[in-house]
Amino acid sequence: MKNIEKLALFGGDKLIEKSFNSYNTIGKEEKNAAIEVIESGVLSKFLGTWGPDFFGGSKVQEFERQCEAFFDVKHAIVVNSWTSGLIMAVGAIGIEPGDEIIVTPWTMSASATAILHWNAIPVFADIEPHTFCLDPKSIEEQITPQTKAIMVVDIFGHSADMKSILAIAKKNNLKVISDTAQAPGAMYHGKYAGTLADIGGYSLNYHKHIHTGEGGILVTNSDLYADKLRLIRNHAEVVVESKGKKDLTNMIGFNFRLGEIECAIGIEQIKKLPKLVKSRQKIAERLSNGLSGLKGLKIPYVENHCTHVYYVYPIVLDIKLLKISKESIAQALTAEGVVGITTKYQNIHLLPMYQEKIAYGSKGFPWNSEICQREVDYSKGICPIAETLQDVSFMAFAGISQYDLSNSDVDLIISAFKKVWSNLESLS
Repeated sequence: MKNIEKLALFGGDKLIEKSFNSYNTIGKEEKNAAIEVIESGVLSKFLGTWGPDFFGGSKVQEFERQCEAFFDVKHAIVVNSWTSGLIMAVGAIGIEPGDEIIVTPWTMSASATAILHWNAIPVFADIEPHTFCLDPKSIEEQITPQTKAIMVVDIFGHSADMKSILAIAKKNNLKVISDTAQAPGAMYHGKYAGTLADIGGYSLNYHKHIHTGEGGILVTNSDLYADKLRLIRNHAEVVVESKGKKDLTNMIGFNFRLGEIECAIGIEQIKKLPKLVKSRQKIAERLSNGLSGLKGLKIPYVENHCTHVYYVYPIVLDIKLLKISKESIAQALTAEGVVGITTKYQNIHLLPMYQEKIAYGSKGFPWNSEICQREVDYSKGICPIAETLQDVSFMAFAGISQYDLSNSDVDLIISAFKKVWSNLESLS
């Protein structure tokens, strides 16, 4: 006879025996679109010289126009990765070596390395404990005469407090870049997250809501920034003279171009985004209804006039109340068959690069050079909320983006949580 009351971690029967279906947004539409491009023989039509092909082929153009219409922006520029997009955005706003950009520690590493790429200095501000996005108060505390921009990250699928952040930027004459890699389709006061900044954008990496394998979409309403972004994407240094551009600031160009096959896939993928977001939201709503009321567990917070698109389903545990480590709880959930439970995200200010202040070469450039005008602090303790979440109280169900979950699947996951919570004393 099965023993479903005793935790599987201690010899009881595993509550979830089944394997969940993988999340897969690629269907026959994408397959047919890719085949059409392959049969055309034109897999890319970019040329790194000024002329019609500087802007790419027909699928690049179609995908960009489609993104402009979807996100209701003047310009969309597609690129080969969102990391490339971040590098381009920092360059396009005119950052100078030694300038400081405020960024969150609670993000993927590229948000900060894109700043370093232009020999500018990342300065880390703390995050809000409920949205995990940059705390406007902490941003203000980090502003110095060297500060030139704020890199806002809409983490996990929820927008940052853009009204407050844009007000701070206006007051201090700062530019704002929105890293909305994880939140395509999220809404902020009636507008798409990522579209309120000077430059924003989204990731098309394979495990995002929609994808082209790798890729990214930059969005802006500025003609000037759009022009610079396109130049940086495609060998600006060769093109500027023929184009007649006089401002050479950051006109070091790259090959950050997205191919025709990826764009053909993207054209089909973005059509699916609203439906996929709605599906993810329904899963999260069912999870929240099932998990609310569990002692010491905070379900995801959604700010008024915002929507959450749940790249992951973030949870905060009251460890003082539970008197059990998040690692023990995660281990018990995993033993019951809950897939995608994680207890860590990022505190990138604690990475060796920032602790040792060694990036370019071995002598501490750019920090240990004349372009860096002050000692920037990256020590543990500068971002207490982010650090406490990482070390003590943060847990997430990443399976929401990894698996195509039915209602019965979600109910099984809820049952596993409830089983573990019924046996908390055995974990202590």
